[in-house]
Amino acid sequence: MKDIGPNLNFIKTPAFIKITAFAIIVLSCFYLGKHYSDGYQQLSFFSTFHSPPTDSIIDVAVGVSPNVGKFSDQNLNLTAPPSIPGSPPKNSKNAPPPAVERIGIVDEDGAMSVEFEVGEFDPHSVEDLGNSDGEEEKKVGNRDSTVKIENFRVCEASMQDYIPCLDNVEEIARLNSTERGEKYERHCPGKGEGLDCLVPMPQGYKPRIPWPASRDEVWFSNVPHTRLVEDKGGQNWISIKGDKFVFPGGGTQFIHGADQYLDQISQMVPDIAFGNHTRVVLDIGCGVASFGAFLLQRNVITLSIAPKDVHENQIQFALERGVPAMVAVFATHRLLYPSQAFDLIHCSRCRINWTRDDGILLLEVNRMLRAGGYFAWAAQPVYKHEENLQEQWKEMEDLTIRLCWELVKKEGYIAIWRKPLNNSCYLNRDTRVQPPLCDPNDDPDDVWYVGMKPCITLLPENGYGANVTTWPARLNDLPERLQTIEMDAYISRKEILKADTKFWHEVIYGYVHAYHWNDSKLRNVMDMRAGFGGFAAALIDFQVDCWVMNVVPVSGFNTLPVIYDRGLIGVRHDWCEPFDTYPRTYDLLHAAGLFSIEQKDVISQTSCLRWIEC
Repeated sequence: MKDIGPNLNFIKTPAFIKITAFAIIVLSCFYLGKHYSDGYQQLSFFSTFHSPPTDSIIDVAVGVSPNVGKFSDQNLNLTAPPSIPGSPPKNSKNAPPPAVERIGIVDEDGAMSVEFEVGEFDPHSVEDLGNSDGEEEKKVGNRDSTVKIENFRVCEASMQDYIPCLDNVEEIARLNSTERGEKYERHCPGKGEGLDCLVPMPQGYKPRIPWPASRDEVWFSNVPHTRLVEDKGGQNWISIKGDKFVFPGGGTQFIHGADQYLDQISQMVPDIAFGNHTRVVLDIGCGVASFGAFLLQRNVITLSIAPKDVHENQIQFALERGVPAMVAVFATHRLLYPSQAFDLIHCSRCRINWTRDDGILLLEVNRMLRAGGYFAWAAQPVYKHEENLQEQWKEMEDLTIRLCWELVKKEGYIAIWRKPLNNSCYLNRDTRVQPPLCDPNDDPDDVWYVGMKPCITLLPENGYGANVTTWPARLNDLPERLQTIEMDAYISRKEILKADTKFWHEVIYGYVHAYHWNDSKLRNVMDMRAGFGGFAAALIDFQVDCWVMNVVPVSGFNTLPVIYDRGLIGVRHDWCEPFDTYPRTYDLLHAAGLFSIEQKDVISQTSCLRWIEC
């Protein structure tokens, strides 16, 4: 007992008390730090890593500073490390598997389906998007980012109506012959000779008059050309009233108005049934497109075409009016539309000699005319009795008989023929009868820089193209020609088209509500990579009062026959070259997926995207 006393006195000393208190504090810090690091981000002074529980992981967007590489990489790995083999995550028995959101058209069994989600629709978000001014300040780190962009210069005033492939004067001058209309065809600038300036607007240019008022009048300052007024004013085409051009609705062969003329055609052949059996029409040599303009109110979409010739601004007037139109010519190459595209093809004093070169131009009409479709010709040889005109009528009558067309009705100054529904007449002809049948290997839908063929295009034996349903059902019915498209899918084609239709229906629903398209002044619209025409079909479903030029690029599958079978219009084109239309044609260019599909061409043709951007 004597030896213990001094030791107890040591415990009571201030030094021992200080040492004990310090040890307790250190142990407490160690315990607390280790405890909280198990459930939260690990503190930097602990070397042992504990994976966070599976149910505590939160998906976040992380902004990383541009200076991140200048500091220690300790604790900057924001992704969870792999689990230790053989160690299951905590609470694995109670945590349900994450739900899988379907974002495609293949279900969990690998079968095609159209029951998929395009995305959620937040009306508040799209409303804010529609009302935003589109301005956003971009920063890098804490500093403003400034990028200097060189502006294009403005072209000369004389180029205000410039169309690159049709106004290439140098290339046209090198042509060996122009007697068949070669100078009105495409002659695009060579490499390095493309447009490098902005095409100017005419002086005094104004926003176009909205549709439907634009059908009857447009601003003079937007198309300041009076040649048509001087040449055709007496035929009720066009006149000037104050600061506007006025369109009374007449034409060379229907000076009393297009409505009366259309009524006459309907009475001659009731089976034409505008807006029901006849939905898609081609008007050749259209003038200012009054024929097509007045068909719109009968639920018929008419593609009005004419060359850029002495009446060089007729297509420009049509487009300014808000009528579907395109510069095109019957010369030496196939027009850029598929076989069996049009339910009716119309030519009223279109100044085309249909019987020249063994009827090659009428054979091109035959290629584009749908089986059972009609060709309406209003011209002097139909009704005048001069000897030379009667000779032209006899030549036309003989050619159409050899084409197996039936003269359905000839009345007044109009003659209407009907194309056969099948090949029976063609196959029963004498083999010596001209023109011959086309080679079975000829693709009638191959049109890009393909010459016209002096032969009869046979119809598909299975009747594809002839059996389209009536409008408006054909817009959403599955066309039989879908099975003939050369594409990767075969069994799933119908599901792909259904999915495409549903996708664009939901996307356009968002566009209409976000950008108030039903209240906008959109009229002339182009879909630069149209696919199956789902974008245009959705616009019709939502009653957006516009028309769409559906462009099918040559770099992809040729779906243009399907687009026409749905009752829409379109054209084949290579976006490495300029499009044949006037400046200021379209109110909206829709280019979904275009740049990605054309990117491969940029490697070999550096000018490819130049034309898209212009």
